[in-house]
Parts: sequence; C-alpha cells; structure tokens
Amino acid sequence: MTKKPLPKPTESELEILQVLWQHGPSTVRFVNDELSRKRDVGYTTTLKLLQLMLDKGLALREDDARTHVYRAGVREEETQGLLLDKFVDAAFGGSAMKLVMQALGNRRTSREELAQIRRLLNDIEIQNDTTPPSTDPTR
Repeated sequence: MTKKPLPKPTESELEILQVLWQHGPSTVRFVNDELSRKRDVGYTTTLKLLQLMLDKGLALREDDARTHVYRAGVREEETQGLLLDKFVDAAFGGSAMKLVMQALGNRRTSREELAQIRRLLNDIEIQNDTTPPSTDPTR
C-alpha cells in the first residue's frame, strides 16, 4: 500500500495548524479567538477553513459532543519538512547549503544559536561516520 502524499496547506490553513499543534484539540471558537489575536478573522471564515481542512485531511473532527472539536490531521514535523523541501527546491535550487548561508548571512546569529548549529553539525558528522558505507559498486 502506497502512502498518500501530505497535502500542502495554504497560508491560512498553516495558521490554523499552528494553533492546533500548540494547543491540541480545539473548538472553532478557540481557534478563531487565537487567530484574531494577530488579525481580524470572522468566525464563519475559520469554520469554513476547518471544514476544508477536514476534507483535505489536514484536520480531524471529533463529533462526539455538541460542539465540534478539531485537531491536526498532520504532524508538525512532517508538514514542516514538506514545506521546507518545496521551498529549498524552489528558492535555492535544492541546495541546503545555499539556504543556510543565506539565513546566517542575513541576520545576526547569537552565540547560543551558533553553539546549537555546531552541535547539530557534530551530530550529523558522527551519524555519517557510523553509517555503514554503501555496498552499491557504482558509488
């Protein structure tokens, strides 16, 4: 059985997913109130977006209670990976190095962030050193 590809959320859907990832299962009212902290959003707009997200598989709905409760239908890490992959391909020709160089060159990076980046690079290097080499004779 092939795995169904993750749907790409729109900007508005991603805002709703952020609320659901951060707060867990939520009512339409709660999601709308959270969205309204940043910009004016109508309740019916939030409801319609959640219904569309339900159809796309981006959200799931619990119909047990009188009030519908929605939860994220996709994992945050998978969605971030999907969006990042598409962005890196489109904006940086698939080069992660170009992305990192642009990100680090365009703003001041704190010592703490640099230390975290070094640890990440060290971890990746260690992981690569412990991964057995390919047995493919063409490599």
